[in-house]
Amino acid sequence: MNSINRRSVLLAGLGVAGAGALAACGGSGGDAGGATALVKPSDPAVAAAEKKRTSTGKVHKLTLTAAPAMLELGGGVMAKSWAFGGQAPCKEVRVSAGDTVAAELSNQLPHKTATSVHWHGLALRNDMDGVPPATQTAVRAGSTFTYRFIAETPGTYFFHPHVGVQLDRGLYAPLIVEDPKEPLSYDDEWVVVLDDWVDGVTGTPDEVFAELRRGMGGMDMGGHDMSGMSGMDMSGDEDRKNASPSAPTSASGDGMSMKFMLMGADSALLGGDAGDVKYPYHLINGRVPADPDVHAGKPGKRIRLRIINAGGDTAYRVALGGHKMTITHTDGFPVEHRQTDALLIGMGERYDVLVTLADGVFPLVALAEGKNTSGMALVRTGSGRAPKATVRPKELNGTIVTASQLRAADDVRLPSKKVDRVHRVDLTGGMTKYNWAINGKPFDMSDPTAAPLVIEEGQRVRLDFVNRTGMWHPMHLHGHTYQLGSSGPRKDTAIVLPKKKLSVFFDADNPGRWMLHCHNAYHGEAGMMALVAYQA
Repeated sequence: MNSINRRSVLLAGLGVAGAGALAACGGSGGDAGGATALVKPSDPAVAAAEKKRTSTGKVHKLTLTAAPAMLELGGGVMAKSWAFGGQAPCKEVRVSAGDTVAAELSNQLPHKTATSVHWHGLALRNDMDGVPPATQTAVRAGSTFTYRFIAETPGTYFFHPHVGVQLDRGLYAPLIVEDPKEPLSYDDEWVVVLDDWVDGVTGTPDEVFAELRRGMGGMDMGGHDMSGMSGMDMSGDEDRKNASPSAPTSASGDGMSMKFMLMGADSALLGGDAGDVKYPYHLINGRVPADPDVHAGKPGKRIRLRIINAGGDTAYRVALGGHKMTITHTDGFPVEHRQTDALLIGMGERYDVLVTLADGVFPLVALAEGKNTSGMALVRTGSGRAPKATVRPKELNGTIVTASQLRAADDVRLPSKKVDRVHRVDLTGGMTKYNWAINGKPFDMSDPTAAPLVIEEGQRVRLDFVNRTGMWHPMHLHGHTYQLGSSGPRKDTAIVLPKKKLSVFFDADNPGRWMLHCHNAYHGEAGMMALVAYQA
């Protein structure tokens, strides 16, 4: 039985679905073996934090039905997947800051598959974060569970499952929290969701993970000696896949064939190895480049693009041909405005940009960084022929802004304060054994509080991400936003480059038990997760 199946069995057996918050939540006393008492998702401190949030009193009710779906990706491409309401992305959810979201999840997935909904980037109440087994029991097939929380902070967010590698299926949608005092001036909006797609085309995410999990040592290289592959370093936590893209992808013999593992993906922006997985398509708003999504506008009008990377294994370099973009927000929080030709967006990150539209037809291209392929959508403001699906506008090679070059806007910059708690977060593992982990230990789903990073309410916390691996990792913290360095942007997901250190700061103001993990779906599932837990 592979680890996905073990996990599914574990999650399905955690209790009656719909009983959202766990009473004990974690075995071994639920509290790091009894060494430290931790705040539980059902504790009064969680409810007290929710009461402090500013509420409009308005409730948005919606039903999210997770079920099998045959998705039309454009150009006659069909994909058998899972989705909410039969479409991917699901229709966006749009509320105002302070509104209450009441979302009933109805699990109609096959094979007794358990699931959940995580509200990515929102600082919400801990028992509604949607992370089995840390904050709730998984919602079993045939059951329902209602998520109810105040969406207090304006910004661009999205939601997706937090069970196994379901993130890499079609179960996701944008969540836009509008600011009733919106300071930006613009004429129109366009929500842009990027995704790398494999499900129901060349295989399933479960099959991808099963192959990756075997590690490089378990791959059949068609009789080739692994040690001689273009200087590939096979030394565990320092390996980087620099093999030729023409290396055999399948072979007969006693070894395992490589159907999904990507070889030779390399990016200077990402510090080397760009990704693990071969995706047949890269989508923008659920459409392939040959039959793209089109935004119709008028010349001279200013539009706000809300760009979300919902992918499983791909960073995208994004540019709009013939235009400059002005970055205004990242991960929901405003930054000092920065003009650029292109931006780099890792899995789980979001960027808001302003663009003044020119006259004609223009490609919005999401270049799969290091993978030599792309997604495309179109902006049409006048007459003209659409560019080819493989177009590469010059802006992709112009000025490229990454998060490290941005500064938080004055009104969201953290005030200077003494750091009360420091946690070193070593990112470890490699492709040889596919043993991704934090501090050398893969996360234990059967005992989520076994090795928590303990903090206390009211503390200023510093996390030192130290990437000891040969690959970049987009590190996502639930329930909070952190600041990059002393004046960098406020984010909940940040790229940590290989062999580099990134220090981030946040205020412990949202009690509970929160996941900290790599948002590469396959790295996280392999074990690159930890629990940030408040001391009771």
